[in-house]
Amino acid sequence: MSDHQEHNVLKVTNLMKRFGGLTAVNGVNFDFPKGQISAVIGPNGAGKTTFFNMITGIYVPDKGNIELDGESIVNIKPDRITSRGIARTFQNIRLFGSMTVLENVQVGMHIHLKTGIVGTLLNLPRVRHEEHDAQREAYRLLEYVGLAEWYNEEASSLSYGAQRRLEIARALAAKPKVLLLDEPAAGMNPRETSELTGLIRRIQQELNISIILIEHDMKLVMELSHHILVLDHGEKIAEGGPEDIRSNPKVIEAYLGKSAVEEEIQI
Repeated sequence: MSDHQEHNVLKVTNLMKRFGGLTAVNGVNFDFPKGQISAVIGPNGAGKTTFFNMITGIYVPDKGNIELDGESIVNIKPDRITSRGIARTFQNIRLFGSMTVLENVQVGMHIHLKTGIVGTLLNLPRVRHEEHDAQREAYRLLEYVGLAEWYNEEASSLSYGAQRRLEIARALAAKPKVLLLDEPAAGMNPRETSELTGLIRRIQQELNISIILIEHDMKLVMELSHHILVLDHGEKIAEGGPEDIRSNPKVIEAYLGKSAVEEEIQI
């Protein structure tokens, strides 16, 4: 493996996905650096969520390759991709509302648990031991995201911002190398967004997890991201650091139209 590959946790090459006559993602190439925060941005309909869905195995690319630590993950089922080290949150929160906060985090651990159905039915000692360890780890993750005091509450009773953090805790329970966050700040108020920004930075710095986020909040993107990929109508129109992207004419045009001047862009 080359040094270049070692410094990239995820690499997409000539990635393409069509739906009927619509090309949602068209020949995208991008290297996601290991241990850093990358963002995928672009106007509505740019192909961002389709891009995430290919990385996580929900969609199979029509062309191209996706490599995690140098190994292709194309045509691998989503649960196997998760077990290899990619976890995600969704644009629309997907929690089990009637389960407790702690139980929701434990759901994220199931891919790493060794217990089979027979062991569970027989209530074997090693099963009880594993369940105890899982509960303890789930509680530790709730402490990490600031939700430990609500561990026994139903997930649906949490505030919107807290539900977003719970979804991140559940993703962390899968022990990912790469964490994909699909519009994590959507619907949040400024205080919640500020707390989320701090949490994402802590995850990247303290847990050394590579983070890739789709986000419309450009202040958050510019504050957090080391590298940014810009899509428009399924194609890569720009890539680079926040300063490069902020002043890129193609990016300004994609967001504001041809008549926009640089000073007007709110990113």
